Amino acid sequence: MRRVLFLALLGLSACAIPRSQAPFEAGPAAAPAEIVPEPPRARERWQPGQVIADAVRVETQTYIVQAGDALSLIAERTGSAVRTIARANRLQPPYKIYPGQRLEIPGGRYHRVRRGDTGIAIALAYKTDWDEIVQANALDAPFLLRIGQRLFLPDAASPQRAETMDAPADTPEPAPSELAAFNVDIDDIITGGEPAIAEEDAPAERASALPEPAPFDGRFTWPVEGRLLSSFGAKAGGLYNDGINIAADKGAPVRAAATGTVIYAGNGVEGWGNLVLLKHDEDWVSAYAHNDAFYVQRGDRVGRGEVIAEVGQTGSVTRPQLHFELRQGRKAVDPRAHLPTG
Repeated sequence: MRRVLFLALLGLSACAIPRSQAPFEAGPAAAPAEIVPEPPRARERWQPGQVIADAVRVETQTYIVQAGDALSLIAERTGSAVRTIARANRLQPPYKIYPGQRLEIPGGRYHRVRRGDTGIAIALAYKTDWDEIVQANALDAPFLLRIGQRLFLPDAASPQRAETMDAPADTPEPAPSELAAFNVDIDDIITGGEPAIAEEDAPAERASALPEPAPFDGRFTWPVEGRLLSSFGAKAGGLYNDGINIAADKGAPVRAAATGTVIYAGNGVEGWGNLVLLKHDEDWVSAYAHNDAFYVQRGDRVGRGEVIAEVGQTGSVTRPQLHFELRQGRKAVDPRAHLPTG
């Protein structure tokens, strides 16, 4: 997983984005002069909450199935997890077992999910990549966590140096805390940002309770007017940018690039600042980072050109700007290839 530190520092050379390249759909007709429309109000920012890192270590052991046992009961008795035991013993749903059967119980650390826990927060609490937790527990899309569920935690990997981008040769190295913050990326937020929900509210086949977005016509528009600070793609020194960074005045409106549903609006991940993610259909997601005020919250449906936030200077940036990404599936694509050129 590529780690990208979105630093757009003062002094970077920037290309101008002509205003003609950032058209926005016209809004409703202006109100009569005597009527002053009420400005949009900032919405409450979703926070992932603090995860209590109290994982229990389970020793590797063998369990002999007793009459009346179920895999869930065995997991509870041993402190392990249903799917972890199933994978270790090559059991397939509905996980039929029989008395006298010998089951291998994998040893390791297991975290019990509490109300409000998210995959991101759990990963950060244990300094383990969320995608490794997904793989270790064979979690399936849409990666919903259940209250009381146990997650097997793979051993934390050695810290990896996050990548920076577009930093001039005389730019000082980012602080270690800034680098560590980027053990979480857009994919993690999309798949691990959902708060845990009660078991009875989440049958295995059920997807997220988010409303489906309005039909997406495949068109995107520029989310903000401004100067290009950093383009998409490879940079000098083996660095990479998964989106584009656009300089704009603090408080400038940030608009939805297309019709969609808000799947995340918060500042629970260091470095990104205030981040909004919009889901447009089963393939496309757009990301808007370093915002100031939010005008949307998770579950809101928005139209193309609707104001969703204000440009800010939050996260690991030193000037007001918007970091904008387009993702098709799990792949970041160059936004400018899908935005109007004139």
